[in-house]
Amino acid sequence: MVIVDELRALNGPQRAAFFASLAGWALDAFDYFLLVFVLKDIARDFHADIAVANSAVFLTLIARPVGALVFGRLADRYGRRPMLMLVVGLYSVLAVVSAFSPTILFLLALRTCFGFAMGGVWGIGASLALETIPAKSRGLVSGILQEGYPLGYFLAAIANLFLPTIGWRGMLALGALPALLILYIQRSVRESPAWEAAKATAVTTRPPGLLQTLKGHWGRLTYAVLLMTCFNFFSHGTQDLYPVFLKVQHKFAPALVTTLTVLLNLGAIFGGLVFGTLSERIGRRRAIVLAALIALPVIPLWAYSAAPLLLGLGVFMMQFAVQGAFGVLPAHLNELSPPAARGAFPGFAYQLGNLFAASNAYIQTRIAESQHNNYALALAVICGAAAVTVALVTWLGPERKGADFTGAEPVA
Repeated sequence: MVIVDELRALNGPQRAAFFASLAGWALDAFDYFLLVFVLKDIARDFHADIAVANSAVFLTLIARPVGALVFGRLADRYGRRPMLMLVVGLYSVLAVVSAFSPTILFLLALRTCFGFAMGGVWGIGASLALETIPAKSRGLVSGILQEGYPLGYFLAAIANLFLPTIGWRGMLALGALPALLILYIQRSVRESPAWEAAKATAVTTRPPGLLQTLKGHWGRLTYAVLLMTCFNFFSHGTQDLYPVFLKVQHKFAPALVTTLTVLLNLGAIFGGLVFGTLSERIGRRRAIVLAALIALPVIPLWAYSAAPLLLGLGVFMMQFAVQGAFGVLPAHLNELSPPAARGAFPGFAYQLGNLFAASNAYIQTRIAESQHNNYALALAVICGAAAVTVALVTWLGPERKGADFTGAEPVA
């Protein structure tokens, strides 16, 4: 099997960097979704409106681009490895301290700081892994890395089973677990060879500032942010309100909603593996466009089926397509990045696009409510528009598959 063979071909340091990056992103998502599962409990205990508690998620989202830029730039200057340890430690500590929040405002402040730390993880981890592994394995590793997010979601869903026993404060205290990853990174992970090579060649010169580094690349950054905005509408537009759709429109029991959510995450992981690997053969753009267009004929099955079995097939296939396209992005964005800003560029573009797509849930909710809670229509409209836009923006954009991360600016 190609996937297994490629993973076996990685040497010890390459596997360690890959695992550390995957675990950092998955545990980051784990800490993030722990809060999402307990928002109603927090609002009840603090006698606050649920909308106030929900603002913790929005504040986290606002802070993420800032963290991506700051920590990414630090990673460009001081190395991927120490900065990955720093951000993992920070978001773990902030998650745990939030469990002891005396007021809702204190909690909101901590979760804003959590978003700042969280923002640095994706870009730094992806750079560390993709700069360490062989170029021919980038597609596969990219696909697996991106699916650390649904893996973290899945782990948080399992932890949610213990909510009645440990309460929301106990749930947030589980955020201490990711800190154990620091010990693994300290012991087993080496610095990125590409960063080490760049450091060796620049030892006698002063590192350029961020604006100087991005000189001549503003168009590429603008394109990357636009691409990530489209992608985040595509991803969040097919995930965030789907449980609400199942509960409100189909009136499914919690057990069935959980089962369909598990199928959602399985489809996402499988899609990332398949299209990440495929992108090494047919190119990044073709793989993304193919995955995005597959989502279109799946919409009727995914949004308009009545039987749980058909909905299960639909949700699996939809996330196979959506996260299949998303799985190509870590490699694609890192290859598009200016070499001197690879720690900052991918993560900042990713998180800024995520912020610009933050209105997705509001838009879909308003569409559904205006049509008598027709969430199927809201899901179908956003998914269809996002799939077409992702395919079009990707196809019209650049590609630098196989870029030399240890050399100068790659050719198109």
